[in-house]
Amino acid sequence: MTTQLIQATDHLKTAWHSQDSSLREQALAHIFLGDLLAAMWRADQRDIEVLKGEVDRGGYDLVLESNGLIRHVQLKSSFISSKVRHVSIGTKLLAKPGGCVIWLVFDPASLKIERYLWLGGDPGQALPDIGSRVARHSKSNSLGQKMERPMHREVAKSKFQAIMDIDELKSRLFGG
Repeated sequence: MTTQLIQATDHLKTAWHSQDSSLREQALAHIFLGDLLAAMWRADQRDIEVLKGEVDRGGYDLVLESNGLIRHVQLKSSFISSKVRHVSIGTKLLAKPGGCVIWLVFDPASLKIERYLWLGGDPGQALPDIGSRVARHSKSNSLGQKMERPMHREVAKSKFQAIMDIDELKSRLFGG
């Protein structure tokens, strides 16, 4: 392939991620849950419930419960080579039992999750402080201004801990 054709193909793949971001986010959530449930199965930890809200109002995407431990989970994601350095986290997640944020780092071609970034407390503990930097909307209004999102905080990637595999993530969520 010529360099121009490769660049055009890469640009088209990136455009698909933007255009079909809702589909991609749903696929990643299902891949994550499949990997987590398989890890729990292998560890003989089959007492798990997965709840998904219809509305993203409470600052979380999923509620996971295992052996009496509840985790309200906000999922974030970015490509392996992404230059994203922060994410927006809703402050309501701070009030949820076992609130945590899992940042999925994935291969853009296959959607394979390559690693995880973790922001959360020990099992049974609340989400640690997420700082006071107010997040802004990603899109500008009609005047070209990116308005503040008072109930969201911008949290740097450096605040997250690198988790290399699903088994370590399972332990962060539920211990053991």
